[in-house]
Amino acid sequence: MVVVIIGGGAAGFLSAITCASTYKNVQVIILEKSDHVLSKVRVSGGGRCNVTNACPTIDQFVLNYPRGGDFLAKAFKHFNNKDLINWFKKRNVNLKTEDDGRVFPVSDNSQTIIDCLQSEASRLNIQVRTKSNVRSVQKKGTSFIISLQNSEAIICDRIIITSGGYPNQQQYTWIHDTGLNIVEPVPSLFTFNIPTSPLQSLMGISQVSEVKITKSDYSYKGPLLITHWGLSGPSVLKLSAFAARRLSELKYSFDIQICWIQNSSNDSEKELKLIRENNPKKLVRNVIPFALPKRLWELFCDIAEIRPFENWAELGNKKLQILHGLIVKQVLHVSGKTTFKEEFVTCGGINLDDINPDTMESKHMPGLFAAGEVLDIDGITGGFNFQAAWTTGYIAGSNVLSEVSLN
Repeated sequence: MVVVIIGGGAAGFLSAITCASTYKNVQVIILEKSDHVLSKVRVSGGGRCNVTNACPTIDQFVLNYPRGGDFLAKAFKHFNNKDLINWFKKRNVNLKTEDDGRVFPVSDNSQTIIDCLQSEASRLNIQVRTKSNVRSVQKKGTSFIISLQNSEAIICDRIIITSGGYPNQQQYTWIHDTGLNIVEPVPSLFTFNIPTSPLQSLMGISQVSEVKITKSDYSYKGPLLITHWGLSGPSVLKLSAFAARRLSELKYSFDIQICWIQNSSNDSEKELKLIRENNPKKLVRNVIPFALPKRLWELFCDIAEIRPFENWAELGNKKLQILHGLIVKQVLHVSGKTTFKEEFVTCGGINLDDINPDTMESKHMPGLFAAGEVLDIDGITGGFNFQAAWTTGYIAGSNVLSEVSLN
């Protein structure tokens, strides 16, 4: 029996290793179109590899997926983050959990994860072939014929597609031709470009804030990072993931509203007035409210046209309201996006209605399986995308030959 895995990423390797471990006398082949395998594993988490997240329950875990949460709720019953941590532990790779729940190898080096996966693949005699770009997949009887770009043909008994997310629909053509429906791909997890931002001189400042897309219900609260091109940080990245389709429809031209403090209400304006009342002789610029970063407060004072030596007693209600508006509902226009580091994530892919979450097998073509980011599943930052890849890859590898009797 021959099982071919198309794609040499996290899902591809775990499905291959699981298949070779579960079924004896099976030849397992990984086909990778690029020169290198496990490239996303290498760059994840700034080169440390954010393997998964320590979220304590499945119910909490699935809330971190803008798309695919219900599907994963079923899949995580077979293999979840705790199972993954034990999987690596059995192979002498110890993981650690950081304060925000992200899980990394103790070595803080993604090469540790890569070495483990490649060592397992080698031990199990899994054949890894790079520069092997798939052109088409056809089924003849109970066998499959895989045609490569170099005109080579590979005959096999089962296929697991783990080719990752593609940025445009045309690249999914060979998958669609197998009968699987494709949800149009659009980018997810990206930063906001704001060419006209008055904040650009404040690059490097981070503040826990709430970012809302105006005229929508999309908002997210968390650390916000000012960059030289616009805004980044967890609040922006998570917002971009949940609003991915809407922002694509808007062609990445939209307004956002920022609340720079954790609790905004009428009380915040009252607090500014109380500061004015209690500090009449102090300079406005020297009494910074709500623990705002000093440079951000100075910028707000500049926008509100507060003179360098203006004290609180001189601050009229109009300027105070301008300051309050900047603090709790500053509006900026976003014009474009930038991919977050090298971790390109796609919203879209194989329609989950076409896949059995208990086996990862196609409902249209028996013997064809899919796992990883090629599915219409995507999560926010923090190890959630990798866990989806590990889980679906493990399930596919466990079930790829479940109905075949092997000696």
